Parts: sequence; structure tokens; C-alpha cells
Amino acid sequence: MSKRVHLTLAVGDYESIRALKEGSVKPDGIELSVLTDMTSDIRHWRMLRNREFDVAELSMSNYLMTRYTGLPFIAIPVFLHRRFRHGFIYINTAKGIAKPTDLNGKKVGLRNFQATANLWIRGILEHEYGVPHRSMHWFKQDEEEVDWTPPANLKIQRIAPGKSVEKMLVEGELDALIHPEVIQPILDKDQRVTRLFANYRDLEIDYYTRTGIFPIMHAAVIKQEIVDKYPWVPINLMQAFEESKKAAYKRMENPRIVPLAWFRHFQEEQEEILGSDPWVYGLGEINKKALETLMQYSQEQGLLGRKMSLGELFINTEAHS
Repeated sequence: MSKRVHLTLAVGDYESIRALKEGSVKPDGIELSVLTDMTSDIRHWRMLRNREFDVAELSMSNYLMTRYTGLPFIAIPVFLHRRFRHGFIYINTAKGIAKPTDLNGKKVGLRNFQATANLWIRGILEHEYGVPHRSMHWFKQDEEEVDWTPPANLKIQRIAPGKSVEKMLVEGELDALIHPEVIQPILDKDQRVTRLFANYRDLEIDYYTRTGIFPIMHAAVIKQEIVDKYPWVPINLMQAFEESKKAAYKRMENPRIVPLAWFRHFQEEQEEILGSDPWVYGLGEINKKALETLMQYSQEQGLLGRKMSLGELFINTEAHS
């Protein structure tokens, strides 16, 4: 390939993509402009609504919906963001919520319904703790990123413009809140708010030990027109993402680069539980189970009309490696 194809890549500023961003890893035949200076919600909106990037890290729940509705994106099995979710359920301490089933019938806030993190949390509450997502009354703050009509039996409404679900939780207008990030009242140690699961880390380890699932949040998607014109791009990108991730693991072997006192201790503990490559790419059994679980939750919660096959969702780069 004498001439490199120029592509824009919008992605989170992760250690795993540092080598791609700095240029020490270059995908064969591709010149990447790596864009990291935006929040994930802005990145998702710009890709879904305006198709502004050639390649982008995208919310898995939104991606499932775009594939179902026929928008021209296709993913490679590169999962750039994963996170356990038991620690992202927040409650107002005055509401008498002591266990998950106490959420039945409660007013629960969220930024939007479709976020992958919220999808996982609702699914885990329903399947692991017997709290059906339709038993709660949902109050959302933001517009959804993909046009969507909620199921008729889902109790959901938009809060008034200018209001914040975090403030509503603190002030007691909401009983609970699920959120993709650690909310400000927790960071501020506001005594009016706490986590539903104080021992969330123990529960997450148990969840992984029982299920083998490390929840997938985001995948790397490519405009279909790029794949049609340059069918070799997906495998070359896949190989570059893998090489960049390996460079990150190598760099992290030096605990001096991380300003955490017990970094090496926790890294070794993580390896004992999750193995040497928790961010494994590809469509092997561990990722297949996580993806099928996510699709199950998407159907149950009204985001997907049917189960989709992995072949519909991903280019099988392994077949070309």
C-alpha cells in the first residue's frame, strides 16, 4: 500500500490507545487522526447523529440500536471500555432503602435510559436481585442519543429543563439514581447520599467469578462506507488496537508511572481474578457471553425488537488474521 488512507478516530483518552495517539503504533496502510478531547456522550452524539468520524468508540447499547434500525455502522470486536456496575447505584439515605428489593415502586433517576451502563445496572438488578426494571418509576434528565419510543408499560418521564437528577436525589425528590459515573455527592461525601451496595467490589468479584462476565460498555465502530471502499481496514485497525493495548500493559509493569501507593498490589490482585488481559478483544467465549447477556437485556428493556447474531454486529477479524 503505497498511499496511506487518512481516517479520524474518536476515542476516550485511555492508556490502551496511548501508542496509537502518540504514533508509536501505526495501523498498516492507515494514517490516524486520534481525537480524545471530548466526553463520551458528546462523542456518541456526534457519531450517531452527524456521522462525524470515520471510526469511533461507541456505546454498545446505542450501537445495537443502530444496527437494528439499519444505520450504516459496523463494529470490530475491540471493547475499549468495560466496567463493573454494582457500585453505580445511589440512594437517598432518608428513604429507608436497605436492600435491592426496596427499590420496587421507587422513583429512580438517570441521565438517559439508553446508556449502556444503565442497561447493565437494570439487567443486574432484575436478574441477580429480583428487581424488575418496570417496577420502578424512571425520571430521566437528557434526550436519548438514538430516537426511540419507550414500551407502553415502562413508567418513564423527562424531568423539567434545568433540573438535575443528582440534585433531585440529594434533596429527596428522587429515591435513587443510577449513573455511569461516580456522582458528585459521593465525591463530596454528602451524607444524604450513599451507594446501595457498600461492599460493591466484593459483589463485583463474586459476579465475575460466577458468571465470567466483565461488562462491556463500548465497542469500536467504523462507517460502512469505509469498509466497503477499503475492506482491509478493519483487520489492520484490529491489529493496531491489540498492539497498542499490549504496549500499555508493558508500560504498566513499571509501578513508578502511576501515583498510587499500592498500585502494584492491586494490579497483581486483578490478574489473579481477571487474568492477564481483562480487556480481551475478539469474539471468544468470554466476550460472547457478555454480548449475548447485553442483547438479552436490550430486548427485555425495549431497546431491541429481536436478538441479533454476532455476525450481524461484528466483522470477524479473526477469520483474516
